[in-house]
Amino acid sequence: MEDIRIATAQFENKSGDKEYNLNKIRELSAKARQQGAQVVAFHECSVTGYTFARRLSKDQLLKVSEYIPEGKTVERLTAISKENNITILAGLFEKDHENKIYKSYVCVNENGLVANYRKLHPFINPHITPGDRYVVFDLFGWKCGILICYDNNIIENVRATALLGADIIFMPHVTMCTPSTRPGAGFVDASLWRNREKDPTSLRLEFDSMKGRGWLMKWLPARAYDNAIYAIFSNPIGMDDDQLKNGCSMILDPFGDVISECRSLGDEVVTALCTKDKLTQAGGFRYRKARRPELYRDIIGQPHVPEQKVVWMKPSEIMN
Repeated sequence: MEDIRIATAQFENKSGDKEYNLNKIRELSAKARQQGAQVVAFHECSVTGYTFARRLSKDQLLKVSEYIPEGKTVERLTAISKENNITILAGLFEKDHENKIYKSYVCVNENGLVANYRKLHPFINPHITPGDRYVVFDLFGWKCGILICYDNNIIENVRATALLGADIIFMPHVTMCTPSTRPGAGFVDASLWRNREKDPTSLRLEFDSMKGRGWLMKWLPARAYDNAIYAIFSNPIGMDDDQLKNGCSMILDPFGDVISECRSLGDEVVTALCTKDKLTQAGGFRYRKARRPELYRDIIGQPHVPEQKVVWMKPSEIMN
C-alpha cells in the first residue's frame, strides 16, 4: 500500500443548478490535481444543493434525482475524472426504478462508478429513504468508506465502517451554523457573508465560534482518533439556499490531528498526504485490538427504535 495524496474542497453551490455545480467541481478537481492529489472529495449534495430540498414535494425531488450509475451526473463526473486524471467523490439525490429516493454520495474515476453510498440517517425531506448498508471499497490500495453528515454523529457507524476495514472514511457534510440546544449555537447572519471582503474578521469570528468550527472540533477529531482512520471532511461555504455555511473542509489523520484545512472565505481545495504508518502508530489501532466484544455485543445490539430530532427543522419536515 503506497502513500496517497487526497484533496478536500469547499465551494458555494447553487440550489438545483447541476451545471453550475459540476463546473465548480471540474474547476476544483483540476486545482486538486495540480496540487498532486489522486483523489478529491466534495460536500454532501454538492451536485444538486441540499437545504432547498426540504421544501420539495416528492415529484419535485424525483425531478432533481438521478439513476445511478446510468444518470448524467455519473457520466459527467467520469468525464471530469478522465480530463483531470483524478478520482472524484461528490453527492446528489438518487432515485431507483421504484421511485424511491436516496441521499447518495458517489466515487467516480475515469472508468465510471467505483462506489455508491446511501445516507443512513436522512432528514432533510420525508420522501427520502434511508440507506441500509455500509460501503467499503478500494482506492489505490487503500480501503475506504463513506458516511454522510448525520451518519457520523452516530458513533457506531464510524466504528462499524472501520471494523469493515476502512483506513479512510470520507465524511461529506452540509453542517454547522444552525440553531441547537447546544450553548452558543445558531444561524450566522447572511449579511456578514455579503460584506466579507470589507469585514472578514466579523465573519471569521462567527465561523470559528461554537456556531461552527468550535463545535466541529469537539467531536470530529475523536472519530479519527478512536478508530485510527483518516477522516476526509468536506463542507460547503457560503449560502446553501437560505442558510450560511462555514466550510472549513479538512483532513484529519489517525491521531485526530488536522493535517490540512480550507481557511479562505471562498471556494478552495487543499491536499494532504496519507501515510500507511500512521494507521498502526495511532492509539486507536491499539485500542481496537484490545476490544472485548463479548462484554457489549448484546448491549449494543439490543432492540432500539431510531428517532431523529433536528432542532432547526419543523417537526413535520423531519423523517423519524
